[in-house]
Amino acid sequence: MLDLYTWGTPNGHKVHIMLEECDAICRLHPADINDKEAFAAIMAPLGVNRKIPLLIDSGAPDADPVTIFESGAILIHLAEKYRRFLSQDAPERSAAMQWLMFQMSAVGPMMGQLSHFRGRARSAPAGESPDAYALERFELEVRRIHSVMERHLQSNAYFAGPQYSIADMAIFPWLRLSEKLGIDVAAYPHLKEWRERIALRPAVQRALALPELTEAIKT
Repeated sequence: MLDLYTWGTPNGHKVHIMLEECDAICRLHPADINDKEAFAAIMAPLGVNRKIPLLIDSGAPDADPVTIFESGAILIHLAEKYRRFLSQDAPERSAAMQWLMFQMSAVGPMMGQLSHFRGRARSAPAGESPDAYALERFELEVRRIHSVMERHLQSNAYFAGPQYSIADMAIFPWLRLSEKLGIDVAAYPHLKEWRERIALRPAVQRALALPELTEAIKT
């Protein structure tokens, strides 16, 4: 049995998509990141990182449960468990892992920081421009990251090449935030077409509409 502690964030949605794509049976445990006291009470006993998503795989009845934090690690675990969405072909597998790490190290952190500093700017008194350096830095980097993905998709159907993979699942939920962060995805036509194609997948649509997770990000 799988137990997932999660919320409707981009990192949570990565795992929700994978579970839906694999038709996995999983118990969802909503952990509202906006309720600090309740969130701490849920997450503190489960692991040292105390963040969502966190997966507990009870596995076979005679095996000890496996607890996994970090959304990328969870995606790899599920891909190997179900033998889906992570090719055994060495070049394609390496490509999927490469782009998964790109999401974990660049797409998520940079878009997350830009979102944070844009939020601070919106709440600042009229006429003030706090964190101007941070806003410029992270916006430039987010635009660069979009350009990197656009160039790759000019000659690839998906991030790992010809096949949909966990790399696409990891990147897609973050790319739903592009317009909110002031990025016109129409300027990146291959990336825009890829995003639209992923959004049409039934499993993706189910994952984004999970009723238990009321903080689903809306574009």
